[in-house]
Amino acid sequence: MSISADKRLYQIALTRILGVGDITARNLLQVVGDEEAIFRSGRKSLLSIQGLSPKLVGEILNPEVLNRAEKELEFVEKNGISTYFISDKDYPHRLKDCADAPVLFYFRGKADFNADKIISIVGTRNSTNYGNSFCDAFLEKISAVLPDTLIVSGLAYGIDIHAHRAALKYNLSTVGVLAHGLDMIYPAVHRQTAIEMLEKGGLLSDFPSKTDPDRYNFVRRNRIVAGMADAVVVVESDEKGGSLITAEIAGSYCKDIFAVPGRMSDRYSRGCNKLIASHKADLFQSTEYFLQQMGWDDASQKKKKMPRQQNLFVVLTDEEKIITDKLGTIDSLHIDQLARELNIPAYQLFTTLLELEMKGLIKNLPGNMYALA
Repeated sequence: MSISADKRLYQIALTRILGVGDITARNLLQVVGDEEAIFRSGRKSLLSIQGLSPKLVGEILNPEVLNRAEKELEFVEKNGISTYFISDKDYPHRLKDCADAPVLFYFRGKADFNADKIISIVGTRNSTNYGNSFCDAFLEKISAVLPDTLIVSGLAYGIDIHAHRAALKYNLSTVGVLAHGLDMIYPAVHRQTAIEMLEKGGLLSDFPSKTDPDRYNFVRRNRIVAGMADAVVVVESDEKGGSLITAEIAGSYCKDIFAVPGRMSDRYSRGCNKLIASHKADLFQSTEYFLQQMGWDDASQKKKKMPRQQNLFVVLTDEEKIITDKLGTIDSLHIDQLARELNIPAYQLFTTLLELEMKGLIKNLPGNMYALA
């Protein structure tokens, strides 16, 4: 196989350059045009790109980068692994809106990353019967009313694995985001569940093979758990932990965050209670409340209306005009859906929505829904 014959080789190679992360890679793609052109560019051309140091240019032109990519491509093809690149049409649109989304990730299984509704469930590795029972009861109800919902977690001990198993139990698709390559399962005791998930969901990682589950990797994978979903539900957490990091990241992505409350005396409810007290998460009162806040219950399904007249004396920017025109045709819309339909990154859209709120033209409803005022 010649290098130019397989576009995936260059896509993988872009992620194997030492010192080039997802944000830099996306900037390179925007400036140069596509992944193959990056490696076809000369040293002088690359040095002219703002932000690229001579050392980084040297790493891009290092022949070992393509050698590493060839080995990874062999592993991918041998094991029936799919790759998703940032410019692919089927790349998760919710994740793509995040500034630090992985340029490429690997996947084994069968899942719709652009499912109509996606929930991420996270929590402590030291879960209690309270948290485990919540996962079971919550997903039983979700499966009854929204059977096509995708459940995302991290395949870790505790809440993660209970969420995956409850999803499988109630025939919901579930994806585990891993902090290592797809050549292993960690922890190994979850192997059987992971195998079952391949038929109803799957395993996802932005790490290449032979990557160990180092501590830093778990923090990095949390951005995918947060970015893929419409809502993140924190079930149990101590005052510090990966679940709270995931919640913080989700907040930066303008995702809906819910925390399951617990008794003050319960160690693994302290983190959830803290999220609620600091207004970083909505209090999870019931599944019915969750569905209502997300606009996923029957009462929240609105019919489209005719466009409404805007205030003639308010001067709007082009982007503000596009947003108000869109909201004028419907009762309300979630920020993620609005971002997708208008092709505006969610983080950029959020700023414009705040400006429109200050002008009194739109209103922010529960569950990150927006409507004309």
